[in-house]
Amino acid sequence: MKDLTFGTLIAVFEEIFGRGLFWVMVAAATIVTLAYFFVLIRDRAVSWKKFLWAQLSMPFGALAAVLFVQLMTHSGFGDIGGPVDVIVLLMVAVAGAIGLAILVYTLESLVRSKSRLDP
Repeated sequence: MKDLTFGTLIAVFEEIFGRGLFWVMVAAATIVTLAYFFVLIRDRAVSWKKFLWAQLSMPFGALAAVLFVQLMTHSGFGDIGGPVDVIVLLMVAVAGAIGLAILVYTLESLVRSKSRLDP
């Protein structure tokens, strides 16, 4: 693999997760992102109380993402071979943390009424 292209990345992710699961995850990420933008536009401000809860959920998202990738790749932490593997694992953890924070903030905003949380 000489060149890293977008098509190559999609093929690798489809191989790791399976074609169906990969595209379901892409669709879910798109829906959550659009809902997040909807909430930000609707509320016209960031609720710091919701933001705090979203940040507190981040370690759980990081751990869940790492464990999910380890499960899908049928590997364990003993299979980490070098610095690149550690960097990829850290990037997965960061993506999981940010993803869960966005999901928690969005769900809190959609489920709970604004008047009940904020004065």
